[in-house]
Amino acid sequence: MRLLVVEDDADLNRQLVTALGEAGYAVDKAFDGEEGHFLGDTEPYDAVILDLGLPKLDGLSVLENWRRDGKTMPVLILTARDRWSDKVAGIDAGADDYVAKPFHMEEVLARVRALVRRAAGHASNEIICGPIRLDLRAGRVTVDGGPIKLTSHEYRLLSYLLHHRGKVISRTELTEHLYEQDFDRDSNTVEVFVGRLRKKIGSDMIETVRGLGYRLGDPVDE
Repeated sequence: MRLLVVEDDADLNRQLVTALGEAGYAVDKAFDGEEGHFLGDTEPYDAVILDLGLPKLDGLSVLENWRRDGKTMPVLILTARDRWSDKVAGIDAGADDYVAKPFHMEEVLARVRALVRRAAGHASNEIICGPIRLDLRAGRVTVDGGPIKLTSHEYRLLSYLLHHRGKVISRTELTEHLYEQDFDRDSNTVEVFVGRLRKKIGSDMIETVRGLGYRLGDPVDE
């Protein structure tokens, strides 16, 4: 799952990127509204954390432009605690949730988890597919009740497939959601990660749909 953090405070930006990275996400960052708007307009994110008080282009304008352009990714806005009007304006502009500064990082992580899972149609922090159980809160995967060890990229791949279980996901889409923007992406490595995952979760759990991509779980009606 791939996220974007748009925050002009360098220390807070770094803290958010670090915490989200440790939670298993691929994270891109921007420090002003123009850069943030460009990234959100051109890259496929599963969620965005957006500060409203940004230089060059304020966060509210960034959000309004995204929604006007048809961008539907979940957006969590960061607001000043005493500016209730900013919260209202942000929600009206298309934000999905907000957190007031100063905040506890655990709250941001919880709200991001909720936004991502709701966008994929899941109500619970646990996603189950056959013998596989993903605990989003703990970042833990079990198969038939036993824990399995995954690398960060294996975890991201499995998490994305589980969030979209039953759907065929192309290698290109998986690549776009596995890596940060500045990573040297190679869609062929997805095959390697799929091969590793099959050894850990069962070779029959991830189906190769020839010419289209991969599917985890039973097909769903689009």
